[in-house]
Amino acid sequence: MTASEIRQQFLDFFASKGHQIVPSAPIVIKNDPTLMFTNAGMNQFKDYFLGNKTPAHTRVADTQKCLRVSGKHNDLEEVGIDTYHHTMFEMLGNWSFGDYFKKEAIAWSWELLTEVYNIPKDKLYVTVFEGDASENLPRDEEAFNFWKEHISEDRILLGNKKDNFWEMGDTGPCGPCSEIHVDCRPDNERQAIDGKTLVNADHPQVIEIWNNVFMQFNRLKDKSLEPLPAKHVDTGMGFERLVRVLQGKTSNYDTDVFMGTIHITEQLTGKKYEGTDSRKDVAFRVIADHIRAISFTIADDQLPSNTGAGYVIRRILRRAVRYYFSFLDVKKPLLHDLVPVLAAQFSHVFPELQQQVEFVKKVVFEEENNFLRTLDSGIRRIEDLMQQQTASKVVDGQTAFELYDTYGFPYDLTMLIASENGFSVDEPGFKAAMQQQKDRSRAATAIDAGDWVVLDETPDSVFIGYEQLESTTKLLKYRTVKAKGKEQFQLVLGQTPFYAESGGQVGDTGVLHFGDEAIHVTDTKKENNLIIHFADKLPTNPAAKVKATVTKDKRHNTARHHSATHLLHAALRQVLGTHVAQKGSLVNAEALRFDFSHFAKVTDEELAQIEALVNEKIRQNIPVVIKELPKEEALQLGAMALFGEKYGDVVRVVIMDPAYSVELCGGTHVATTGELGLFKFVSEGAVAAGVRRVEAVTGALAEAFVNEQLQQLKEIRNTLKNPKELVKAVETLVQDKSSLEKQVEALELEKVRQLAAGLRDQVQDINGVNFLGQVVNVSNAEGLKQLALQLKNDIPNHVLLFAANIGGKASVALSIAEELVTAKGWEAPKIIKEKVAPLIKGGGGGQKSFATAGGQETDKLDQVVAAVKAILG
Repeated sequence: MTASEIRQQFLDFFASKGHQIVPSAPIVIKNDPTLMFTNAGMNQFKDYFLGNKTPAHTRVADTQKCLRVSGKHNDLEEVGIDTYHHTMFEMLGNWSFGDYFKKEAIAWSWELLTEVYNIPKDKLYVTVFEGDASENLPRDEEAFNFWKEHISEDRILLGNKKDNFWEMGDTGPCGPCSEIHVDCRPDNERQAIDGKTLVNADHPQVIEIWNNVFMQFNRLKDKSLEPLPAKHVDTGMGFERLVRVLQGKTSNYDTDVFMGTIHITEQLTGKKYEGTDSRKDVAFRVIADHIRAISFTIADDQLPSNTGAGYVIRRILRRAVRYYFSFLDVKKPLLHDLVPVLAAQFSHVFPELQQQVEFVKKVVFEEENNFLRTLDSGIRRIEDLMQQQTASKVVDGQTAFELYDTYGFPYDLTMLIASENGFSVDEPGFKAAMQQQKDRSRAATAIDAGDWVVLDETPDSVFIGYEQLESTTKLLKYRTVKAKGKEQFQLVLGQTPFYAESGGQVGDTGVLHFGDEAIHVTDTKKENNLIIHFADKLPTNPAAKVKATVTKDKRHNTARHHSATHLLHAALRQVLGTHVAQKGSLVNAEALRFDFSHFAKVTDEELAQIEALVNEKIRQNIPVVIKELPKEEALQLGAMALFGEKYGDVVRVVIMDPAYSVELCGGTHVATTGELGLFKFVSEGAVAAGVRRVEAVTGALAEAFVNEQLQQLKEIRNTLKNPKELVKAVETLVQDKSSLEKQVEALELEKVRQLAAGLRDQVQDINGVNFLGQVVNVSNAEGLKQLALQLKNDIPNHVLLFAANIGGKASVALSIAEELVTAKGWEAPKIIKEKVAPLIKGGGGGQKSFATAGGQETDKLDQVVAAVKAILG
């Protein structure tokens, strides 16, 4: 069977058992502050387990894109080394929300594996929870007894809390689990050693493929457990491992899930994959795995960056580049050529990559190109460092960490280059620096959330803010959260007019009146399905009726900017082309920011066309029609859906002229486009490879912006004595300035020549070295540099030191003859760092034979000359 057939059989099997087949959620998580990425199949159903939302279907099944490279679930360093760990993987899952429980889950998993997939029963083992006396948790007798109906008792193994008790996090739903393991060893090995001794022992051929989690408890902050009001089933089967078993392979990478990518990599590199543990074959596996994580995450709207989720993706990409650079001897971008292969392979199950293949390819190419330059410069930095450390033969840990953290240079590559040159790396120093960074990061992001104090068990927070900005409601629950040393108070209301931050639109602010007590809402956010109000304090009487009032002006101005993004998006596609797709936005009361896919700078002419088109639609005063429709019907209308967003079966459609703008959107909007008044661009620029950003304002803010620009023009006109042709007058002014600068530059150069001529006679012979050190009068640092460069060619075997007070700042230039650098080991940057910088309270650097410095202390320039002179003896 092919991988596609295996996946479809799973979905068809559970459809036959009454399960609704649902699509994968995006791999990037938007409304859960506890997670960056979907790392398990249950993430999209978290609200059902928490009781925050009522499911539309009590039985569902799916295949979910998952990513495990950060936090608790971090498999990155294992990937490619072994045969079964991955960054991005598919999790096949079947779910019961308060419907069936252990009996059915166990029976169906056994039926599918042994009767549909025909895995031999004598290759399977199962584990059940053995209990935990410290928490007074008994053995899972129910699961044990249900398994006895299908498998012999000697193949039912007891597992400890680590392996067989699943928890969502430090708090929340949890329960015992029952894993299914398969022994893939050859028959002779299985006969020689009993497979039960290898279960959960990290044997590469005795692997877990399915986990049945039985959620029946809720973990509280004090670590105690309470029974859940409804019991749930959460299962997950690793798709890649299942395919490996059914295709009779000894490695996940030998299946058709990965071999297509590996074959293309062979063609691109001219190397052969042999499936061994060699670094070359590890590189093939790393590339085949990592390109999936990179491509699908970018397709789900997460661009590589230097922070958060974007940094995780950048790390994965750079690890892949590092492997092909070092072990496949490829020095040019490679990964981008694999994106179309992957897109075609998954087009029927995850079509979002195929729909954006050129965009994703472009982003990956630019990231590769940039990192290859980083590798090249990093290698030069290490080589320079090793030349300076010939005595110790050690690359210090702080330097290795700086290369890794600041420049993105892989630590293992630093070790490899060092060892090839007879050096070692201070690994304890590197690890200490790394741990300090982790501690700082953990402290900066640590959130200590207390348990919810529940006043009402109503499961859903109802948003009514589309229709009204005030409501009378009740408090459902509240909690205190500590973050960055400060207390925050979070409140959940039964119904709320407050819009929670989503889709780029900021959350509402306002006031909650508990009787006569006013509590100010500073922000509103979503956590899964909960609408959480961030308050400045807790109510003294939580049971009192609540009058919730949104700050109206802020909401109205925000709505104007949100509606403007829809008009803008449509105009961008009309003027630039239908390849344009939204890649991020920020909508607030002050402005709008809109990121979109486009591979060139938007010209001034194009910006003018786009702006004119938006303003035309504003003047037409088009009614903004909002409908709730089944998703398929909305898409048939031509509604644009954003990549990386999770939509329900019924969606909200915002229409501004059916022939112009139809989008799926949960944000707040104006009633007619005329309410926007005026649309005006403020800026345009690049955000990342293939992504541009425009910023704009509407309404009174746009008028204020235009008036400010007009006022500046008026002031310029007045300054230039009201010329008839303002542009021509400014051009003449610029030309005159350029001409004068050239004259000044020529005069400065002549001054430096004269100064150099006067200094040649002041050279001193100190122990055979020609030393010239002077505090001189020059007007800029470039003049100081030119002075040194002019004299260095005339004075052999020299050390030249020139210092000057330039605009109240100390400036220094040091030149050392190449022969002295070699013979004496004198290096200009080192002397600057050790002898000059401390005196002038500054810093600097340069090449071994020439370096410059700048600092604050101008009264120490004579001491600088003396300090350098003293080196010569």
